[in-house]
Amino acid sequence: MPDTVKYVLDESRIPKAWYNLQADLPRPLPPVLHPGTKKPVGPDDLAPLFPMELILQEVTTERDVPIPGPVRDVYRQWRPAPLFRARRLEKVLQTPARIYYKYEGVSPAGSHKPNTAVPQAFYNREAGVKKLVTETGAGQWGSSLAFAGALFGLDVQVFMVRVSYDQKPYRRALMEAYGARCIASPSNLTQSGRAILAQRADHPGSLGIAISEAVEIAAQNDDTKYALGSVLNHVLLHQTIIGIEAMEQLEMAGDYPDIIVGCTGGGSNFAGIAFPFIGAQLRGGKKVKVIAVEPAACPSLTRGRYAYDFGDTAHLTPLAKMHTLGSTFTPPGFHAGGLRYHGMAPMVSHLQELGLISATAYHQTKVFEAGVQFARAEGIVPAPEANHAVKGAIDEAIRCREEGTSRAILFNLCGHGHFDMQAYIDYFGGRLKDLDYDQKELAMALAGLPSVVEPA
Repeated sequence: MPDTVKYVLDESRIPKAWYNLQADLPRPLPPVLHPGTKKPVGPDDLAPLFPMELILQEVTTERDVPIPGPVRDVYRQWRPAPLFRARRLEKVLQTPARIYYKYEGVSPAGSHKPNTAVPQAFYNREAGVKKLVTETGAGQWGSSLAFAGALFGLDVQVFMVRVSYDQKPYRRALMEAYGARCIASPSNLTQSGRAILAQRADHPGSLGIAISEAVEIAAQNDDTKYALGSVLNHVLLHQTIIGIEAMEQLEMAGDYPDIIVGCTGGGSNFAGIAFPFIGAQLRGGKKVKVIAVEPAACPSLTRGRYAYDFGDTAHLTPLAKMHTLGSTFTPPGFHAGGLRYHGMAPMVSHLQELGLISATAYHQTKVFEAGVQFARAEGIVPAPEANHAVKGAIDEAIRCREEGTSRAILFNLCGHGHFDMQAYIDYFGGRLKDLDYDQKELAMALAGLPSVVEPA
């Protein structure tokens, strides 16, 4: 038997519908609120930013949401994504655990992000939209939307967090290769960007600031809509294709996970791998232990407050109830740029409040150590973000070894690290340091949370 077994599905088995966890929640999500009235938002409030089909997906409680044919046609380029059993890693760890990983690095952009970029571009094209504007941290989302925009004939403008813009020039080049315009954020192109630069000319940026800039551009231009790569319900919905495929692939392998691990920044890849299994559990299926792994330098689930907050720094977005570090919080510039968002997806936050998931946080040197161990066993170099899931899975496998228990562990390897090799160069050179957030800044950011009387 080979060391690594690959479980694949024929492309005809690409799922025909996304799974919507809202259909099975024991308690519904708290509503999203208008920032002015503090009342629940309606479709008209979101229409300046999103096409109506995505707005409807944001609020639907239907369990299965059909995937349009043109979207499935694009998915065929890399889906179904492979599921591997990490037998060589199991051997290295001397663990009785069975470790599986769903590998999303096979997409054209090298991560899970095209799973939602493609449908978002499609629905915008169908609504007559000509331009999309967005933000990106490490660049996985920006390059994915650039790819999708090229396929559907949309102009794409990306505000990239300054520290990642400088750290990851190849991601920037990939966006430009697909035809997108990439701008370092904060920038002088928007009022919100200029306001930040007036306070600090060398500001490293944050996802909250980049979101403000993108939303401002969309709100001021009738031919432009905004696209978001994580956090929102419709984004998490699109990513569930990952877990749906994994369920069928594990059935082929004659197994089912006891433990599911995913890295978390805004929540999209975590939702993608975990939500279908959590939904099955809520409908009476097997109980699974689900672990969200986040960076210790931006720990929204483990250190944030569960409260209503803005999704952006300039307070242009609606208020959502989520685990948040405060919308003005700026994390240090650690290499996992996709995990530097101040808040966690409302749906993921809600699951933690319901006790259906747990969370843990690691510093970056430990997760890079785990990523290198994984690469030397399995041959795939993970993205810095994915290393958090690798670390979480390895720790669970070691726990199985210490306890003498054989459990099935599933994690999402959400992207490859081929555009992040500078981070590995820094790690091998001893220049990758564990960065901690500023406690005083966090306290100030949390003190600035909006005052909200929650709807009854």
